[in-house]
Amino acid sequence: MAFTDLRSFIEHLDKLGQLKRITAPVDPILEISAITDRVSKSPAAGGHAPPKTDPYHGQAGGHALLFENVKGSDIPCAINVFGSYERMRQCLGVSSFETLAERVQSLVKPEMPTTLMAKMKKLPELAKLAGIGPKVGKSGICQQVVKTDDASFFDLPIIQCWPHDGECGYGGRPADAEKGTGRYITMAGIYTLNPDNGERNVGMYRVQVMDEKRAAMHWHVHHDGAAHFRRYKARGDAKMPVAIVFGGEPVLPYAATCPLPPDVSELLFAGFLNGKGIELVPCKTIPMEVPANAEIVIEGWVDTNELIWEGPFGDHTGFFSLADKYPLFEVSAITHRRDPIYLTTIVGLPPQEDYYLGKATERVFLPLLKTLIPDIIDYHLPMFGAFHNFVFVKIAKHYPMHARKVMSSIWGAGQMMFSKFIVVVDEDVDVHDEQDVMFHIGANVDPRRDMMIVDGPLDILDHASPYYGSGSKVGIDATRKIEGEGIVRDFPDLLTMTPEIEALVSQRWDEYGF
Repeated sequence: MAFTDLRSFIEHLDKLGQLKRITAPVDPILEISAITDRVSKSPAAGGHAPPKTDPYHGQAGGHALLFENVKGSDIPCAINVFGSYERMRQCLGVSSFETLAERVQSLVKPEMPTTLMAKMKKLPELAKLAGIGPKVGKSGICQQVVKTDDASFFDLPIIQCWPHDGECGYGGRPADAEKGTGRYITMAGIYTLNPDNGERNVGMYRVQVMDEKRAAMHWHVHHDGAAHFRRYKARGDAKMPVAIVFGGEPVLPYAATCPLPPDVSELLFAGFLNGKGIELVPCKTIPMEVPANAEIVIEGWVDTNELIWEGPFGDHTGFFSLADKYPLFEVSAITHRRDPIYLTTIVGLPPQEDYYLGKATERVFLPLLKTLIPDIIDYHLPMFGAFHNFVFVKIAKHYPMHARKVMSSIWGAGQMMFSKFIVVVDEDVDVHDEQDVMFHIGANVDPRRDMMIVDGPLDILDHASPYYGSGSKVGIDATRKIEGEGIVRDFPDLLTMTPEIEALVSQRWDEYGF
């Protein structure tokens, strides 16, 4: 089921019993976050069984929340909207992420027909794909209300997530830095353009509000938004157009977080997920198009010459990411529907809403990862790894040092370069059973022989790294060792019972009196 906008998705969740409406007055400073943190760690609404790929943590998520009475704003605040496996499946219109994975593979690596008959059979599919690109119109409901000179961040129910967010004298932010606020935009698409070819990018970066018209744009050096920023600066442009978009088709926030190939845009992917192209409309004050069905759009300019202090910020790592200087963003207009809904999220110790976005990506993009690294059978990003710290990988081992080859390939695959610990296991190990993986580390690993330490890029948020964005990473070969890998003794087989006796015991189980 495709949804045209955020509110239709929220109404759908309400009908499914997946939404809680809170009418009591709540404060956007910490209170909404504290409520949501509890809810996100409670049992998932609807009592759906966890997926086999996440048996331990897949039962959490609580309800989506709609706060209808937020102090200081007339606009309701939606949070935890995508914060469970079931809500992510509803958003993407699938019964399982694996079925979507097959469709994604056809988009990023289509099988090209080789005969005339095959080409004829492919035409309907190609015609369908041709309709998923974005379409620019003249007007949209996101511009029913337009504010320019009177536009203010403070009209929106922007939340503060954690107590020290944006605090001067804490987490590396100088005591004499501009005070700003601890309120952050956390669930908006950041729309930028490549000034050289006009290509659009949609990222999801946090934005710290400084005052009613100024904010700090937190994009890391690896992000496409930062790459566009460097291009504008290199051209000598004093400012760069940026739009901050809330809502629209509910697949948009997910698409903005996906590790897409360079030739697949987020808007194209969102159209692919929704089954039709995303409708866009020109902004009022900047040369940019944004989703016509968005709830709220903040238009503005990033100064290519001025950096301001941003952070600290309570992050998905479970710690405060340290303060640093980032580009200044200034509002030129805020447009919105007549009755907008403000979309936000909280990140912190998992599971939070971002955990389910990430786990959906883990499953949906497995075929793409296998295309890049055919040795991989399956992989798992355990919750305790906060996405980048741990990767468990299953392979069919064929030759000495095969596991090391896979580790090196993973570190060379896009955002997987940030993986701090990679554990490679044999094909008979369930990578989603974390205890099973740890058992095989203990059983098969000699630390001196089977651990590979390399230096390379790390997540900017990794406070343990000795340098900003770089440090050491560890690969652990937990496969059974074969000739050519430094073994001097035979590797024993894992204890198993014969199939015949297992069948006999199963057949006679009731006779035993159990």
